[in-house]
Amino acid sequence: MNHRLLWAAACLAALAGCASGPTVRRMDVNEVRDLSGRWNDTDSRLVAEEMIADSLSRPWLVRASAGGRQPVVIVQSVRNRSMEHINTDTFVEDLQRALINSGRVQFVASRSERGQLRQERFDQDANASEETRKAQGQETGADYSLNGVINAVQDQDGGEVVMLYQVNLKLIDLKTNQIVWDGEKKIKKDIQRPAASW
Repeated sequence: MNHRLLWAAACLAALAGCASGPTVRRMDVNEVRDLSGRWNDTDSRLVAEEMIADSLSRPWLVRASAGGRQPVVIVQSVRNRSMEHINTDTFVEDLQRALINSGRVQFVASRSERGQLRQERFDQDANASEETRKAQGQETGADYSLNGVINAVQDQDGGEVVMLYQVNLKLIDLKTNQIVWDGEKKIKKDIQRPAASW
């Protein structure tokens, strides 16, 4: 009888341990923590930081600002051509915010954002007072288009994998179609784990 009670108590203790939930530790957003070896928040931050510094230090910005006017940029697309799911919006937003906050570059709303804004102006035409209504046809046109791509190359032998991520961003003059800035950031990782987990 005692053995049964001990066994039941052990089972209850094990179940109670399982039901206690996960352990969570708050982290600094700049703390590097690689769990899987795949693209993560640190990679996104490193790409954004390098692209920001590079784009603000290149001749295109001096030429574009020569008349005293800040160049206006629109984000078109950053395509993910890697084999992983990568949310490109995080570093594009970081890049856009830093360039705007530098006071040297302006951005206009993206295609999807413009559609919502235009609908709002149509709604104002019908419903807002004449003093507060925003007229159609007053948008700022972009001077440059920001486009990009993320590619990845994987080399694997047994439980060792080398991953190379290459991010390329381009600014294209909308009037001439000239590429005025071409930024690149590469990230390479050596990942070692049991072959069965790949």
